[in-house]
Amino acid sequence: MAVLKEKKEINYHSAEECPITATIDVIGGKWKPPIIWLLLNGPLRFGELHKIIPGMALKVLSRQLKELEADGIIIRRAYPEVPPRVEYSLSEKGETLREVMFLLSDWSRKHIIKDE
Repeated sequence: MAVLKEKKEINYHSAEECPITATIDVIGGKWKPPIIWLLLNGPLRFGELHKIIPGMALKVLSRQLKELEADGIIIRRAYPEVPPRVEYSLSEKGETLREVMFLLSDWSRKHIIKDE
């Protein structure tokens, strides 16, 4: 005998109840999406990120990287060398954003950029 499970529909009445709000808190903003997008191709050093993202102050880059690291999206790896070398890469959790980032990219190309 099969037991039917009733689907519960959840209604969100405010932005705080929307699950997307939690995601945007972690990966939203002007600079975090481009950082994540660039790290999809592999690890990058701080200086490389700064060169690739024009217009972002060093202090801002540093803060964004620290926040992404604190949220478990990226991994900071410091090598015991002189001069010091630090690389940033996506964590396992950050890698789970790959499909989301490509979907957002496709949507943007279709509806905002509209390649001509």
